[in-house]
Amino acid sequence: MSNLLLITPPFTQLNTPYPATAYIKGFLNTKSISAFQMDLGIEVILELFSKKGLSPLTPKEGIERLSENSQRILSLWNDYITTIDAVIAFLQGKNPTLARQICSGHFLPEASRFNQLDDMEWAFGNMGMQDKAKHLATLYLEDISDFIVECVDENFGFSRYAERLGRSANSFDELYTELQNETTHIDKITLKILEERVQEAQPNLVLISVPFPGNLYSAFRCAQFIKSYHPSVKIAMGGGFPNTELRSVKDKRVFEFFDFITLDDGELPVELLISNIQNPNSNEFKRTFLLEKEEVVYKNNSTKSDYKQSEVGTPDYSDLFLDKYISVIEMANPMHSLWSDGRWNKLTMAHGCYWGKCTFCDVSLDYIKIYEPIAAKILVDRMEELILQTGETGFHFVDEAAPPALMREVALELLKRKLVVTWWTNIRFEKSFTKDLCILLKASGCIAVSGGLEVASDRLLELIKKGVTVEQVAKVTHYFTEAGIMVHAYLMYGYPTQTIQETVDSLEMVRQLFQIGTIQSGFWHQFAMTAHSPVGLNPDEFGVIPQQNEITFANNDIQFKDKTGINHDKFSFGLKKSLFNYMHGMCFDYDLQAWFDFKIPNTKIAPDFIENAIFETTDFSLKPAAKIIWIGNLPIVDYFTKSKKGHTWEMAKLSFHFKTETIEISLEKNQANWLVKTIKSLSNQSLLLKDIKIDFESQFEDFELFWFSKQISLLRNSGLLVL
Repeated sequence: MSNLLLITPPFTQLNTPYPATAYIKGFLNTKSISAFQMDLGIEVILELFSKKGLSPLTPKEGIERLSENSQRILSLWNDYITTIDAVIAFLQGKNPTLARQICSGHFLPEASRFNQLDDMEWAFGNMGMQDKAKHLATLYLEDISDFIVECVDENFGFSRYAERLGRSANSFDELYTELQNETTHIDKITLKILEERVQEAQPNLVLISVPFPGNLYSAFRCAQFIKSYHPSVKIAMGGGFPNTELRSVKDKRVFEFFDFITLDDGELPVELLISNIQNPNSNEFKRTFLLEKEEVVYKNNSTKSDYKQSEVGTPDYSDLFLDKYISVIEMANPMHSLWSDGRWNKLTMAHGCYWGKCTFCDVSLDYIKIYEPIAAKILVDRMEELILQTGETGFHFVDEAAPPALMREVALELLKRKLVVTWWTNIRFEKSFTKDLCILLKASGCIAVSGGLEVASDRLLELIKKGVTVEQVAKVTHYFTEAGIMVHAYLMYGYPTQTIQETVDSLEMVRQLFQIGTIQSGFWHQFAMTAHSPVGLNPDEFGVIPQQNEITFANNDIQFKDKTGINHDKFSFGLKKSLFNYMHGMCFDYDLQAWFDFKIPNTKIAPDFIENAIFETTDFSLKPAAKIIWIGNLPIVDYFTKSKKGHTWEMAKLSFHFKTETIEISLEKNQANWLVKTIKSLSNQSLLLKDIKIDFESQFEDFELFWFSKQISLLRNSGLLVL
């Protein structure tokens, strides 16, 4: 039996486990410490969304007070109960033939969520039956969710639970009061499953990972239950929420539920907790809050250094119900569906952020501040281990911003090993992402990237210290899109000192980016000032006035007033509505004023700004230290003789067969033979451009004329890459 139980409380994702417990379990494996992990969220969802789980949910009285939508759902309740198990099995990938029945209509009961179906045929076409069925099934689940929120538990949500209680809760009072109330229906399901796992694992230490505010309430409910029924068990909280929000916790009532709260990287703090439980006299801790003599104390008295990323082991997903996760498609946009559709093994290329300067970001905290990349070979070793462990070849690298140089080395290592994987990650749209690098990443299995454009204004990007310009973002997103890699852009409005004109101009930039096709997906969010960002730490420098409360519990989001006095809230609906349409390829010809019910100024951005930004002129400069690689196959060579005005000379036609095209070039025979020989060398290793130039000019003249010829340019666009 394991004496450690690792828990992710409800709710995070339906389609794939949140990786925190798998990371810790992988580390514990390196120390030969056994542990049992569970994703309580998916287990609760599967219990609730089943014939057995839905049957008792119908209200017995007060039906006339329900909304019209809930009355409709209630009248169709038997249809929901009849279909639910089959739909869940379909979304788990176990019943693919059901797609035909779902798409044919008259199988799923439909309520208000189905009102958004006007563009289904446009979005999925006639061939995307599985995706169309997933989308319809997702709407069906969301209808049931709406009913649960109105009739059973107002705090329910598929990827969060009672989130309002965790969001910017400077005081513990409201959450503490809620925890004294009777358990909800969702609580009862949660705690029943929890008790079963505790009985199985018989832990002496429970580690509860709380990544988001929407996990906090359930985490405390679980801890409360364990304290009540298993008082000898020690309980610790870690994860993204305490790392950012609980760095100033003072309320000792928190420790009625938890014995320990650890901050930042969890490996060493957890190892020391285990040592303390095994040897109560140890009293050595790393970044840990606990209660001592009825006072909250923070102990960081260990002299041991945190583990290097090369030492933390491969994430271990064992114990989790990998075959029971649910793939959903909330909206038709293919990039957006990556977050909710399909099972992804989650890995990190580098700890922290290699840039670490953005003024809205928590750059003062270790998870951003301490940058440490993992060697490409170690990373690909871990990928191979996870493929054997999970049977899945999809990877989501969950970096703050994956480093371009490391992405390049990982891509080369994947190609070298001929490892067929599918992967995506978060990046900065920086100039290191050249056209050639994007082609290489695509060849290695990269299908998508997401990155922060934030405010599409060069003045504000400089104030944010983003390190990019709008023109540069346009070029980079164009390179990714041309290579066949989808692009998602995070967009921000309401940044301190942002003017109404800049908001309008930013929207125009976004409109052009979508119209020209360089980005395929995006999301607008309003600027939030956090306590650990440069804006939060130095508000006067950014023209904001913070509204500070006494902090006894959570401290991250800070309410503030912008000295400009602009009400940025009023832009929210129009920005999001316009973006929804742009993502569906519609309404590009609408005047920007059409999205708002108040007067806005005309944009000052030229209508062809983005088009001009991505327009390229050939760069005829050579970078001698650049690495040259070849990612195509060897050519078929046909020799022939060419004659002109009485002169004959030997030529060669080289036919290069790529997966989707064939490129034919003709060269003088000796040059063709040299090129074939060089490509053979490049198939096994990269060569420096300067060495290729020296070799060429030892036999021929003018390498530049050859390198920038039409024939070589054709190969440069396909398989001959300069990195």
